[in-house]
Amino acid sequence: MSEQASVAAVVEAGMLRRFVGDLFVAAGLPEEGAMQVAACLVRANLRGVDTHGVFRVPTYLKRIRQGLNNRHPNIVVSQVAHAASQVDGDNGMGAVVGTRAMAEAIRLACETGTGVVAIKHSNHYGMAAYYVLQALEAGLIGMAFTNASPASPPWGGRKPFFGTSPLAFAVPAGEQPPFVLDMAMSVLARGNVYVAAQRGEMIPPGLALDSSGRPTTDPRALIDGGTMLPFGGVKGAGLSMLMDILGGVFSGASFGGEVGNPHATFDRPQNVGHLFICLRPDLYMPLDTFKARMDELIVRMKAQPRAEGFDEILVPGEREARRERERRASGIPLTADVFDKLNQEAGASGIAPIEARRAA
Repeated sequence: MSEQASVAAVVEAGMLRRFVGDLFVAAGLPEEGAMQVAACLVRANLRGVDTHGVFRVPTYLKRIRQGLNNRHPNIVVSQVAHAASQVDGDNGMGAVVGTRAMAEAIRLACETGTGVVAIKHSNHYGMAAYYVLQALEAGLIGMAFTNASPASPPWGGRKPFFGTSPLAFAVPAGEQPPFVLDMAMSVLARGNVYVAAQRGEMIPPGLALDSSGRPTTDPRALIDGGTMLPFGGVKGAGLSMLMDILGGVFSGASFGGEVGNPHATFDRPQNVGHLFICLRPDLYMPLDTFKARMDELIVRMKAQPRAEGFDEILVPGEREARRERERRASGIPLTADVFDKLNQEAGASGIAPIEARRAA
């Protein structure tokens, strides 16, 4: 799927965040919540994870307008043990619930060394890395697990049952880049499927089955009753089940095929579940020692012989961090379909269209 070729405009990150926040305010979200959702989406675009960026705005707005997301959730945080809390998101926007829950995990970790927070009654929360970056910026090791709506079969099945359910980890280092891993249980992120369908493009072979269980490269055949395949065969399928256990069974949220699809389930809330864990990196040694050990690991890794076709060995998350620096300086590229849909939403909301410079 060629994205660069269809770039229509480039928008400064702060301007895009403000514009998207205004759209959510116009839909009835309080200013703080609207800007939290906008910040989450724009951070994804900054890091090059465009399938979890402002592409999601029309779907989020539709769910808000249809009353499927609580505009003013009463988020309840209950500390259930010395280092553990539960968060009931009251069907709030996923980014609002997730940001509050990670703040609680950070609080617990700073006080006790470890913070474990289970979340229920949440919704699609965007880029999973957003939350572990929140922990990283607090100087902590962060972990995020979530379940999701059915998209992938159990091993040996042919119908969607488990979600693509991304997991994310962040670990600070010293002089070297931090470790930031964000990966779904499928080879292809589900957002890429919707983008491809929207643009009339095909998806790579070997990643999906149609409704009859036959391999397909047609994203529409996948959306209309097909299923995505987990990465790594039985290994990815096993991790998909683990994500449903941690995100759904353990948290008290929906599980086992019951999580609503943000793009297709418009008759009920999603009730997504998450699990956040934070660890203080100085639990077993001084912080400087931990960071020096991380730096040594990364230096040794980068010094390994490179395979053919590779100019360097990167830490997970390093490529995204570079992209973020570039896009903060040069702006966020938006494809024609995303740019036009955002301005359609602006027109419907009585907001001035987004200001952007046209791509060369």
